[in-house]
Amino acid sequence: MAALANRQDGADGRVVVIGGGVVGLACALRLRLAGVDCLVIDPMHDGQAASWGNAGHIAIEQVAPLASWATLRSLPRRWFGRGGPVDVPRPWSIAPWLWQFLRACSPRRHAAGQQALRGLLADAVPAWRRLLQDIGRPGLLREEGHWVVWESADSERRGLAAWLDGDIGEARATPLADRALAMLQARLDLPLRAGLCFEGSAQVSDTGKLMRALREALLDRGGQWLRAGVAGLAHADGRAGIVLDDSRRIDADRILIAAGPGSRSLMADLGEHAPLIEERGYHLQWRNHDWPDLPPLVFEDRSVILTRFDGGLRLAGFVEFVPPGLPPDVRKWQRLRAHAVALGLPVRGEPEAWCGARPTLPDYLPAIGRSRTAGNVCYAFGHQHLGLTLAAVTADRVLTLLDDPEGASAVAPFDLQRFAD
Repeated sequence: MAALANRQDGADGRVVVIGGGVVGLACALRLRLAGVDCLVIDPMHDGQAASWGNAGHIAIEQVAPLASWATLRSLPRRWFGRGGPVDVPRPWSIAPWLWQFLRACSPRRHAAGQQALRGLLADAVPAWRRLLQDIGRPGLLREEGHWVVWESADSERRGLAAWLDGDIGEARATPLADRALAMLQARLDLPLRAGLCFEGSAQVSDTGKLMRALREALLDRGGQWLRAGVAGLAHADGRAGIVLDDSRRIDADRILIAAGPGSRSLMADLGEHAPLIEERGYHLQWRNHDWPDLPPLVFEDRSVILTRFDGGLRLAGFVEFVPPGLPPDVRKWQRLRAHAVALGLPVRGEPEAWCGARPTLPDYLPAIGRSRTAGNVCYAFGHQHLGLTLAAVTADRVLTLLDDPEGASAVAPFDLQRFAD
């Protein structure tokens, strides 16, 4: 990493990361561990980003991008109005994104995306293991897999066919043991038909603890953190500088855009198109509960995932495509609460309600690469449901991308140029 660490052709040889979510933090920390001066500019408050509100699941089994004909065929039964998890409240407002999603569903593009995603996911858990060991916090990663269960014969049939016949990467799936199923049944009010036990996947012990640990590790090792809004990028003579909301300008040898949904406008400042959309998720979390210490549990009939964290029991779900600024839909929290009641979850008191936006591109692949118009800018965003899963391996790829002139070849499938074709 000496080539990058010793560069002085920019302002001061440092890398400035725009975005303090899990992807931006992991990238900044990996750079700092390699000896690179690093500043993170975070425009959001703790708890707002999807990094804080996700299910905590390291989902290496999610190899097939959601942009597919299979997803399209399943939409009628997965629509929110029919009890499912998918909602598009104002489809006309995201029509260009929806058109590109349809194009990405072609068998050729889907197969190429699946191959590219499979390569990232294969190293997702090892990359997290390395990063957390490097900062002395290996206990934040729990490599105990996860469980999937079904309540009806029809969902069991569809679910088994999808998981056992599909590509689940490095994960392994076996029938959930009768003893485990009986243990779950004793704690729930609804009968369960069957389940699968996935090995190879993982979870973090608590999303809040993880985010704080990454930030503390960055600061302890000499990295910098600035809580500030970013007005945009000033672009001239093939380089870019950062303009803050208070009109201050920050220059850097390298800039990494990892600002989640906000990355779209930053790339537009450089004259580059990033067709991002806000794909919102919701959760309820109870501090007081009697749920045992089990791996994440997916109730596929309800399209929700239940995760026990150090800080409480979280029930999460929904895929809601919205334009920026639309208020949260309280019906989603009401639906989650209804699921909790129907399942008979052993929870007490009022839950904390959260809603946050996942940055999602039409083909459900992340964007990782170099700007074509500003030579000092790279980017890493658009990880959709897999931001937590792919953060550490993305950090490894970004390290190579910044230091190696040939590093772009390793992330070629994730270059934004794919949307210009």
